[in-house]
Amino acid sequence: MSSPPSAAFLDNSPGIVIRRAAPRDAEAIARVRIDGWRMSYRGLVPTAYLDGMQVDASTALWDKILTAGPNPASVFVATHGDEVVGFAAGNMLAEPRFGLNAELTAVYLRREFQRVGLGRRLIAAVVDAQRLLGATGMIVWVIAGNKPARAFYEALGAELLVEQAFEWDGMELLEAGYGWRDLNALAAACGAGQILPETESTRENRRAG
Repeated sequence: MSSPPSAAFLDNSPGIVIRRAAPRDAEAIARVRIDGWRMSYRGLVPTAYLDGMQVDASTALWDKILTAGPNPASVFVATHGDEVVGFAAGNMLAEPRFGLNAELTAVYLRREFQRVGLGRRLIAAVVDAQRLLGATGMIVWVIAGNKPARAFYEALGAELLVEQAFEWDGMELLEAGYGWRDLNALAAACGAGQILPETESTRENRRAG
């Protein structure tokens, strides 16, 4: 397994690559996501649910997204050597929410690759791709008790839009919705060079197992 990088390494080495996800990445994305949920949501989501998450089922859902052909989703992975160490995803919304027409649906990183700027770089890639599809604003949802994730979005200039109850696979949870009405400002924040408190974060789109 590759050794974790330093922030200086990320800035200066070609060893970290941000690229569009391909169908071959589906299983690695599923593993990063499940590990992220188990790390971030202990105490917020029932343990039985976290322990019951299945890589095969999640892989099938991501494979469906990544083989769908032209669609409103944008998925990017961060690789270190030949390993996928993080990913982010977004999509255009059929109906705008709070006046925002795109959604950041997932940002997950392996623990040893957090807090070195990769989350910002992944979000920047999603923002650029979604703007090409017509995005003018972006919403993201996070389980309300996930304080590190909320701090991450707030540090990127997100506006708190709402806190509300929602149901996920039969579980009653509380979510917070954040938004960016200026994607130029979000892109600038992602490229500002500061190290922000990155973490696995979002309550993903229902398709994203």
